[in-house]
Amino acid sequence: MDQPVGSRYAASSQASFGAPPSVESGEAVPRRIMGSGILSVHGLEKSYRGRTVVQDATLHLSNGEAVGLLGPNGAGKTTIFYMITGLVGADRGMISLDGHDITHLPMYRRARLGIGYLPQEASIFRGLSVEDNIRAVLEVVEPDRKAREYKLDELLEEFDIARLRKSPSIALSGGERRRCEIARALAGNPSFMLLDEPFAGIDPIAVGDIQNLVRHLTRRGIGVLITDHNVRETLGLIDRAYIIHSGRVLTEGTPNEIIADQDVRRLYLGEDFHL
Repeated sequence: MDQPVGSRYAASSQASFGAPPSVESGEAVPRRIMGSGILSVHGLEKSYRGRTVVQDATLHLSNGEAVGLLGPNGAGKTTIFYMITGLVGADRGMISLDGHDITHLPMYRRARLGIGYLPQEASIFRGLSVEDNIRAVLEVVEPDRKAREYKLDELLEEFDIARLRKSPSIALSGGERRRCEIARALAGNPSFMLLDEPFAGIDPIAVGDIQNLVRHLTRRGIGVLITDHNVRETLGLIDRAYIIHSGRVLTEGTPNEIIADQDVRRLYLGEDFHL
């Protein structure tokens, strides 16, 4: 390969996968935080044009668990989620990783510290093959060529896309594309994955595939935060959920506790809801 894949796609991969900062800027590359594996949010607030959309939001996520961030439209859950990813800045409050304040770090630096993000929209590099999609990230994070190729082979096998490695990514089915995107995200060795609407726009037959992928991430020890409007599919997958209403955390608990909560049923799920 005459030119590294990663150099050709550096601009596209920077935000989600942690491309290095400019040497000329003098910005230090953040070191990976090694700790107990807790992503915490405390007292987050956000207003737009004088209207408060998030107020005193507090939650946490540990390695190896799947947590849902749920609530009705306009409740503020998406804003909270985007503040955690770094897409939206917080007016007040703190986001921390193992006790280290990351509230004001840009998205690519959060990625360097172990916070991966998978957007709702297709994020695959359409002009690359399946293997080059993953290689583009590995070239950013792994300097040793042999180690890169070994990791590439591992990820292709792990997500059952080795047979597709030379295929153009634009030709993948929805489920295959999602597996490729998650494999590519894992090339950056995240401790946490933030999944934005993973069930949006997929066929019912693919729901189980997405659920299995999330369970695979948690078995790997990765903490997964999911925001999605498909509440039944999400509650059937997660360990805990935070219900957001009117910009605040209404309650937190296991799926069964959430479903049994009368306020949640009255304001969000409806009285007839069941899994």
